[in-house]
Amino acid sequence: MAQQWLDDDQQRTWRSWLTVAELLPRTLDAQLQRDAGISHAAYVVLAMLSESPDRSRRMSDLARRANQSQSRLSHTIARLEERGWVRRERAAEDGRGNRAVLTDAGWDVVRAAAPGHAAAVRDALFASMTSEQTRVVGEALDAVLERLDPDRSLRVEYDGPEGQSSE
Repeated sequence: MAQQWLDDDQQRTWRSWLTVAELLPRTLDAQLQRDAGISHAAYVVLAMLSESPDRSRRMSDLARRANQSQSRLSHTIARLEERGWVRRERAAEDGRGNRAVLTDAGWDVVRAAAPGHAAAVRDALFASMTSEQTRVVGEALDAVLERLDPDRSLRVEYDGPEGQSSE
């Protein structure tokens, strides 16, 4: 069977996706470094903790939600602990795992950084799209996610305004 190459539309879309996947995180990281002195990866960890009702999560759950390996998350948490923004605790429910807990100082960082970060996301991603394009892109990404994560174990669902962050 002959190898099937991407057609022209697929090739353009794929290359656009690769470029956006590189440039968007770089842009958001630069904004957060400039405005808040933190990396995008650190901000995502803080944001995921801030969305939890008790501002804490098991490390394994946090790694999944922040899209970081356990090892990378451990390093991120160590840097956040040094700044007094997060602390680690033994998981009370079974005593076997660890939880990361957002401190009051960390909560203040998230609240201060979130408006600028949301503005950067809007400017970098959504400002060039119409509402219809935003809806269509969202539907397309949902379809890709359905294929990549059919059991929904790897994705972080948006819970609506009560659980809202700019991530």
